[in-house]
Amino acid sequence: MSANIDFKNLWKQQEAEQPELSDLMLLLRSYKNKGLKRLVLTNVLLVMTMVGLVLIWTYFQPQLITTKIGLITTILAMLIFVLAYNTLFKYYKSASEFESNSAYLKNLITIKRKQKFMQTTMLQLYFILLSLGVCLYLYEYVNLMPTVLGLSVYALTLAWLAFNWFYLRPKTIKKQEKKLDILIKKFEMINRQLDELDELNA
Repeated sequence: MSANIDFKNLWKQQEAEQPELSDLMLLLRSYKNKGLKRLVLTNVLLVMTMVGLVLIWTYFQPQLITTKIGLITTILAMLIFVLAYNTLFKYYKSASEFESNSAYLKNLITIKRKQKFMQTTMLQLYFILLSLGVCLYLYEYVNLMPTVLGLSVYALTLAWLAFNWFYLRPKTIKKQEKKLDILIKKFEMINRQLDELDELNA
């Protein structure tokens, strides 16, 4: 029964002290729009970077096979990540277009599951391939530098990758999970209230 009750009709049955429907829907639309913007921005940045890498290959004509493998690996990492990330598009797009509260909740839980997959498996694969690709790419040019300078370039590059992985990544994940968990808890609360209403009316 609860899965078929209209969300707006349900809200009219709730006590006045609870958040208004318009506020919750505004929060949901805000989450959806930010998710879509983040997805589009990621696509644009990664595609521009991949195009830039192809131009670097064409213009500088690297000589060593390690440099070419590095470029291919880096481009592959970005391509795999962006293709996997784009699977979230349809879920973000439809986040506020359902009729029942159970459909809203199901969509949000699906987003959370897929987002978790992106934040763990896909992001790990991305960073491994990216780190390998960058290190291989740098090898040809670092070889032309004095030893100390070459080691410094590698050290700074690895430090930047580590900073992204150990600091920026967890911080971003925590922020994204917090926003999504708030929405899920609100819709779970509504489902519990529906069950209570069903028991009272039985």
